[in-house]
Amino acid sequence: MAFLVLAINPGSTSTKVALFRDETAILAEEISHPRETIAQFESVMAQFEFRYTLIKETIAKIDITELAAVVGRGGLLRPMAGGTYNVNEAMERDLEIGISGQHASNLGGLLARKIADDYGIAAYIVDPVVVDELEPVARISGNAHIERQSIFHALNHKAVARNVANKLNKPYEESNFIVAHLGGGISVGSHQMGRVIDVNNALDGDGPMSPERSGSLPMASFLDWAFSGETTKASLHNEIVGRGGLVSYKGTNDLRDIERQIQDGDKEALELFKAMAYQVAKEIGSHAAVLKGQIAAIVLTGGLARSSQFIKEISQYVHWIAPIMTEPGEDEMAALNKGAQRILQGIEKAKIYQGEE
Repeated sequence: MAFLVLAINPGSTSTKVALFRDETAILAEEISHPRETIAQFESVMAQFEFRYTLIKETIAKIDITELAAVVGRGGLLRPMAGGTYNVNEAMERDLEIGISGQHASNLGGLLARKIADDYGIAAYIVDPVVVDELEPVARISGNAHIERQSIFHALNHKAVARNVANKLNKPYEESNFIVAHLGGGISVGSHQMGRVIDVNNALDGDGPMSPERSGSLPMASFLDWAFSGETTKASLHNEIVGRGGLVSYKGTNDLRDIERQIQDGDKEALELFKAMAYQVAKEIGSHAAVLKGQIAAIVLTGGLARSSQFIKEISQYVHWIAPIMTEPGEDEMAALNKGAQRILQGIEKAKIYQGEE
């Protein structure tokens, strides 16, 4: 049976809305929110009615009387296993208070629940960034004051790993993959039998350098910088997450700019291009060790995977580990829909968010 699913993905200055029948999109719109409009709201939660009204106006254009479910982008919740979750009262409460931080994606589950209630149907979220399936050994940082955290591009990681598993005629839950999401932030994860047992915290800039993030830095030099009196905590955070990586060196987060500079003979741009690929390859190599060499494929995804030269540069280091497969870009709306469809079709059971114990 072909189920009708509405997907909602709130971003900082837009709300994406898509309607799917099975896996076919029959409506896909991005509602833009000017920064000056968003600035009028005192908080993310204060934007709820504003965005809800715009979504309702958008879906009024099409007949959705057969709507089977609404799925929203998962927000900053408590650490949780991957999968598709019912939006319940515990989840609503944690999204509203921002239990792990405030972000526009926190509105995803809340908007899904509100619209689902309008039609008397179920509301879900799928694989939020706080998916945490780390093995205990992967949490140990090397200092008792700090524990490693799992915050990464979970929705796209899981979606592309499933896509590749299907292409290889292997169940995702019975396969091992290394997935590298290559975007403004870069996350590389070990997928073992359907669980991401180790991954760098891409949100905070851990791991390889990326277009916008510094990646892991030499700690002594970092401490000298932090206590130099020339910066503040907030400014330093911006330097490593947002103004790090390619932005720090060349003032751009667009790999296409770097490639144009290389074509124009810029030797520094070439070295940075090679260095970023080198660091990604090193991270992939570390995950080959985590999975003990038992790997069905290395999956390269995200916006940077559209660069054939960048893929080639990474591949020269890691091609011997496992077959390399590319899944360029990321289709979050399709990934949300597929998560809901698996529940509606009885392939999986929806998980229950526990909230505070």
